[in-house]
Amino acid sequence: MTVVGITAEGTQDSSAVAAELVTSLMLRPWGQVSSSVYETGRLVSLAPWLTGHLERIDYLTRTQGRDGAWGAPDGYGLVPTLSATEAILAALTRDDPGTDRPGLAHTAEHGLRVLAAWLNKRLDLPDMPAIEHIVPSLVALINRHVEILACHAPLPLPEGMSYDTLQRVRSWVKAGVQVPEKLLHALEIAGEEATGAPGIHPTPIGSIGASPAATAAWLGAPGRPDEHESARGHLEAVVRRHGGPVPVGLPITVFERGWVLSWLLRAGVQVEAPAEMVADIRASIGPAGTPAGPGLPADADTTSVALYALALLGVPHEPDSLWEFRSGAHFSTWLGEQGTSVSVNAHVLDAFGEYVRRRPASAPRYAQTITEVAAWLRERQQPDGSWTDRWHASPYYATASCAMALDAFGGQESQSAVRAAVAWALDTQRPDGSWGRWQGTAEETAYGMQILLLAGDDTDARYTRAAHRGHEYLSRSTVDEHPPLWHDKDLYTPLAVTRAAMIAAAHLCRRSHNPARGGDTG
Repeated sequence: MTVVGITAEGTQDSSAVAAELVTSLMLRPWGQVSSSVYETGRLVSLAPWLTGHLERIDYLTRTQGRDGAWGAPDGYGLVPTLSATEAILAALTRDDPGTDRPGLAHTAEHGLRVLAAWLNKRLDLPDMPAIEHIVPSLVALINRHVEILACHAPLPLPEGMSYDTLQRVRSWVKAGVQVPEKLLHALEIAGEEATGAPGIHPTPIGSIGASPAATAAWLGAPGRPDEHESARGHLEAVVRRHGGPVPVGLPITVFERGWVLSWLLRAGVQVEAPAEMVADIRASIGPAGTPAGPGLPADADTTSVALYALALLGVPHEPDSLWEFRSGAHFSTWLGEQGTSVSVNAHVLDAFGEYVRRRPASAPRYAQTITEVAAWLRERQQPDGSWTDRWHASPYYATASCAMALDAFGGQESQSAVRAAVAWALDTQRPDGSWGRWQGTAEETAYGMQILLLAGDDTDARYTRAAHRGHEYLSRSTVDEHPPLWHDKDLYTPLAVTRAAMIAAAHLCRRSHNPARGGDTG
């Protein structure tokens, strides 16, 4: 079974598959997201009473690597390995019924061994949300378990981390001080202080911070009344939908719909969004922007992509809410963000640029900002022509976002940066036709193809040949080839979003000149 229903037929297949995908967004409005080792581990530790407990433990033991770790290379494995190891140790400490205790002890020992090796040397860690709080909270829990079980030496904290900021957050939660909304997504770091924390309440669907782990941490043990019933119901719904393991973030309704529609429409895939979906996206954009889903703070990324999708649908919405995120020459993901994101600013450029294209009379209001954001993006291009970003592990996502935005809205002064990005994509294609940071993946191949076909010169046969080789790789890919690459508390895959990117890439390739036919269109 292929990832996107790619066939050798014409572009009509893309429209049919895209229509099926868009329909699925209405049928599963919370979102289609891969399971998370980190989040699943937190539920094993926090909610052993919840439906699917043994299935979650089995998921953790099955996904451990041969080296004892969980997760991706280059520091990405630390958080999932800490979470899974702590969860297994928690099950051992409680002596959970129905578990294979010797097998769990073996799994935990392997995890502890690799963690000790990592933490006793200098680590270069990726820029992941709340990592500076999550790592100390998990190390402290693991050290408590190993002291009880007498099974291992305590683990040290990574260089540069301390328990101080974690303790401050916990004191805020305990005192009922309003914590930043983005921290609710990782409320589980507050430990026992999170349970029934004053001033924190579930959303109307019963979630806390769009996170199963945060919801479980707030809920605590079962048997509590009133609004706790909605939180229990939400967790039950999530674990039943995913078969035990859980995703790191849910719901992601606006995020998913915005990205799916944007990928498809930018590539020219003929797809009709349901009227209620369009209305929902419009209604989600308030004066302060829109969040990815209920329980999360509004952010410039989701706001920009939602605005861009609306403009592509022919119903442009005034992008004034983006001014809330202005920070000098660039835009922050949210107010008070530490760090910057090129993909967020590329999407801001898309939103302003497409709105002006649809509403030319508004150009004076946005022209200077478009120029400044484009220049800011050009300044952050790597010497090899690529970009990297804090919201995705792959440079192909960041480079596709920046190259396509600059090509469309960055003006003539951005063309050399676009050409450099296209040349980088062409040079880094793998022998099997794929693209990828650690290995070839269907998702990253879709981005590589779009860089070549949307930002490259469509008369250059090198680009079309490379894109068709990528298309052949996509045709061989299966639904299981979706390693997580998107940043949250650990890496995840927004399945509908990546599927839309692949549909778009396949559509562009079929629409491009076919080098095997001497330049005739396919």
